[in-house]
Amino acid sequence: MTFTECLGLVAPYYNLVGVAIVIILFIKLFMQRKKGIYTMPWYFLFIAIIIYVIEETMTVMASAGSIEIPNLLFPVFEMLMISLFIYMLLLQKEYVKTIIR
Repeated sequence: MTFTECLGLVAPYYNLVGVAIVIILFIKLFMQRKKGIYTMPWYFLFIAIIIYVIEETMTVMASAGSIEIPNLLFPVFEMLMISLFIYMLLLQKEYVKTIIR
């Protein structure tokens, strides 16, 4: 096996470890109750990250041979994540407009 093949096999695993750290940081952010923190866009980013975790978990399970994934499922997940990210940016843009005025 070459290095790139080995890296392709373990990439979903270390991606999940990295995302677990990010989820812990999100939970710490959401537990803060300071006034003046606008967290609405961060909730949408958190949902997108949860969708990513579902996608990576399904990838790991498919590589282990335990499930078979339809070809259309991953593009739908990607579109959901991108849509949530764009909506998050638009919310932040509107919030900044109200602050500047």
